[in-house]
Amino acid sequence: MDQLHILEKIKMIPVAYQQEVEDFIDFILQKKDLKRSEKKSSRKLGLLKGKMKMSDDFNAPLEDFKDYM
Repeated sequence: MDQLHILEKIKMIPVAYQQEVEDFIDFILQKKDLKRSEKKSSRKLGLLKGKMKMSDDFNAPLEDFKDYM
């Protein structure tokens, strides 16, 4: 489908609906830009390596819940 064909179809739509078409086009363009920006700002793996430490008793039961176990 070429652009001229699409433009001819848009011209046949009542003016009130042409605004909806324009809004939809803006939505698609915004969605495309969002996907592009997500790819650019990807996270770096291992960025915090060595900066956090998990306690050795992390999985040990908590004293507060002793009555429920």
